[in-house]
Amino acid sequence: MPVARAFRWSISATSLAASAALALGGCMQTAGPVAVMPPRADLDSMAYGQPYSAPQPVVVADGGGAIGALRNSFASSPAPMPVGYAAPMVVRNGASYHLDAGDKLRVVVYGQEGLTNSYSIDAGGSITMPLIGSVPARGRTTAGLAGEIAARLRNGYIREPSVAVEIEAYRPFFILGEVLAPGQYPYVPNMTVESAVAIAGGFSPRAKRDMVTVTHTENGGAMRAVVPLGTPLAPGDTVFVGERWF
Repeated sequence: MPVARAFRWSISATSLAASAALALGGCMQTAGPVAVMPPRADLDSMAYGQPYSAPQPVVVADGGGAIGALRNSFASSPAPMPVGYAAPMVVRNGASYHLDAGDKLRVVVYGQEGLTNSYSIDAGGSITMPLIGSVPARGRTTAGLAGEIAARLRNGYIREPSVAVEIEAYRPFFILGEVLAPGQYPYVPNMTVESAVAIAGGFSPRAKRDMVTVTHTENGGAMRAVVPLGTPLAPGDTVFVGERWF
């Protein structure tokens, strides 16, 4: 009788252990839904303001497990947007060049030695001449300024004035950042960013040497762009040489 009870207890324990093993095996083989947090915006998006659209919900197939969920999450993430650089600015210093404060002009009024002279454009954007006083020059071309001077002289001073205006010296440019001698320098016609860096003593050891930032001001408005070293410069431009990270 005791032997029969022990035998029945042994069978019951074995059945319970087998049932538990089967239940655990079933739990391990059955893949439940995996919660995946959508990725946050990448560093380029946060730094440069690129638009970020949330990814579609990740669908995890049965049996994929956590590794499959991560693979699907990375596959659905938006690729980082490349940083765009502005196209080189086109600057013309010839007849279409617009005058501004700091430019030095040679004004010739033929037959009038008292009016022919060198004039600098002041901070207000004008030159001051005998007889006609202050003449606005900012934003004008040399031909436009000559026409304005002639019109004022014709109004009660000279019957048929003949006027010519040429640029005697351009306003200076500025260079800042990682160069050996940052500061203000006289502008040289047809100069580029590379020649401006050379005038300032060259790059410092920590300088970023492939791209620089140029700020161009014209008619009261400013435009800033990241440009290569071969980009032409205009009078009054500001060049900033950044520091490289590595």
